[in-house]
Amino acid sequence: QVQLTESGGGTVQAGGSLTLSCAASGPTRNFYKMGWFRQAPGKEREFVASFTFSGRESTYGDFVQGRFTISRDSGRIAVNLQMTGLLPEDTATYYCAAGLRGSAGAWHYWGQGTPVIVSP
Repeated sequence: QVQLTESGGGTVQAGGSLTLSCAASGPTRNFYKMGWFRQAPGKEREFVASFTFSGRESTYGDFVQGRFTISRDSGRIAVNLQMTGLLPEDTATYYCAAGLRGSAGAWHYWGQGTPVIVSP
C-alpha cells in the first residue's frame, strides 16, 4: 500500500523559509510525478508544484513567482519543497501527492497534510 509521509511544516515569520519533505513508501515503481498542493481555510485546494521523475521537469503554480523550489531527494522516491520569501497568504495545509504513469494529469495518492503558518 502506497503511503506518502510529509514533514517540515511549522510556523515562520513573513519573509522566512521552510522546507517541506515528502517520502513515499510501498509500491512506487509506477510513479510518474510527485507534487504539492495547499489548502487554506475556506479556500479550495490549489496546485503548488510538481516534479516528474522521467523528464525531471518542475512545474509551479502562478503564485509561486520564483519563491519555491521543488526537487527530488536523491536516492529516494521523495521530493522536497523549499519555500523562501514566505507571505502570510502562504498559510495553509500543504499536501503531498503522487501520480502514476499512463494517467496524465491525475493524482492518485495523497498525504495527510502538514500545516504551514506564516505570521505577519
